[in-house]
Amino acid sequence: MIPNQWYPILRTEDIKRDAPTGVRRLGEELVLWRALDGTLVCQSARCPHKGANLSEGRLVGNSVACPYHGFRFGTDGACRLVPALGAEGRVPASLRVDTYEVREKYDLVWLWWGDKRANLPEIELPHELAEHPRPYETITFSRPVHYTRYIESLLEFYHVTFVHRDHWANIIDYTFMYGSWRKLWTDGRQRYIAANKIVNHSVDVDGTIIRNTFDQCEEGDPSNTWHFNLIYQAPCMTHVKQGLLEVTTWLVPIDEHHTQAIMRLYEYPLLKMMVPFKPLRPLVLRLSLMMEQYVQDQQDNDIMARQEPKVSERGVNKFIAVDEMNAKYLQMRDRLKAEARAEAERPQEPVADDAPAAARAAADTNGHGNGSGDKAVHAGGLSRTAP
Repeated sequence: MIPNQWYPILRTEDIKRDAPTGVRRLGEELVLWRALDGTLVCQSARCPHKGANLSEGRLVGNSVACPYHGFRFGTDGACRLVPALGAEGRVPASLRVDTYEVREKYDLVWLWWGDKRANLPEIELPHELAEHPRPYETITFSRPVHYTRYIESLLEFYHVTFVHRDHWANIIDYTFMYGSWRKLWTDGRQRYIAANKIVNHSVDVDGTIIRNTFDQCEEGDPSNTWHFNLIYQAPCMTHVKQGLLEVTTWLVPIDEHHTQAIMRLYEYPLLKMMVPFKPLRPLVLRLSLMMEQYVQDQQDNDIMARQEPKVSERGVNKFIAVDEMNAKYLQMRDRLKAEARAEAERPQEPVADDAPAAARAAADTNGHGNGSGDKAVHAGGLSRTAP
């Protein structure tokens, strides 16, 4: 994992209204719930009493109650009530759960995976997406592959003519993306399979964003050429634009062996003409996303599940020239991890005795205070064993 980054872990719509929501992300079991004022809370799902999962409990006032013995934990993670001790019973201070920073933006829930800071960076998308004018639909699903291999698969597209040529559902791609009107789109499959040479590729790195443009063409027939624009943003976002198609996918680690895909499809420019009845358009987009999930993406994952090694790192692949974006991605991943390690090892400046309590507490959790710092430096409380 790349520490000190915002990771989208869910769609906002996935948060239950009147019950806790449980997810496994970044190698940890998490529970999310809304306080009475609507604020979203994210905490470790493990009850410190006997290890029950809090996501299977219930919400009681401004707390989440353990399903096993009813221990109630507040928004700050402290245990507020132990029913077995009674309303006036003394609750041990050690009965608390870790609480993590989360934000809601772009219809997603973002988790800060990194050291504790007084001021966290803003959540920003590349301008092409932050300013995108089209409506979109978003689905989410998991795959049994490491997230590095998943990201790699969406940073190049010269695999498509070999992986996606035989399934009947790909006829839709052949027809509408590659077929020529002069032959009434019946030549789509032939043109699709023939267009497998990459030319005019250009890669640009801007901070934590990599952009790649290239043409995928049929050698010897310049008329059979398709232009692609790809974007990668650390830690886990990919965006593909090809003709009418625009898809953003976030590949978020569940653990070392599984990845959660959050896939967003933007409305086709011609959809208004094809589907004049506006309420049906989101359904068309969702059906398109389901086609991607159950056909094209599944075909990719069938291959990725057998890749060796399971984790992609610098030195394990023999790249060719047109894999430049993949190479830049792995270089950036290593650079950002090294920067996070250097930040964690940097001596912390002492906090004055008259500083606010919150500032002193933040300093304590930065790795030089109360003994819990080692965890905090690596992941704001998430374990260092996360992928």
